[in-house]
Amino acid sequence: MARGPTARPGAGASPPGRGGPRAGPPAREGAAATLRAWDLDSALGDLTVLLVSELVTNSLRYASGPIGVRLVRPRLDGRDPAHPPALLVEVSDPLPDPPTARAPGPEDEGGRGLGLVACSARRWGTRKGRTGKTVWFELALPGE
Repeated sequence: MARGPTARPGAGASPPGRGGPRAGPPAREGAAATLRAWDLDSALGDLTVLLVSELVTNSLRYASGPIGVRLVRPRLDGRDPAHPPALLVEVSDPLPDPPTARAPGPEDEGGRGLGLVACSARRWGTRKGRTGKTVWFELALPGE
């Protein structure tokens, strides 16, 4: 698991986020709307929304307080071989402890979210904030 980017070039958008049991749908809808506005929904929409949903669900389950979701649009105007263009997605919550991946059994209803992120994202990780933590992942753009 990588420690993660601290800042990335490109435009950012924060879909509306809040804590509580109703945080999931606005986070998913906000991520989907942001990707539509950036013309990235056909390429990355379903996967991004799925992974946002998994991470927001983890935050709801283990943390109390506000949940933030932030998407950072890649800059395509310059090619940096060290940092190929990718969509950066961040989910923040007030719990300082990093998430723990586990191996769910076949009958378990939960425990697969971080595994989905790990196998779907180009990179992912966590970083501590002043309060809480951020779990982030990058999705490669089509053709990258």
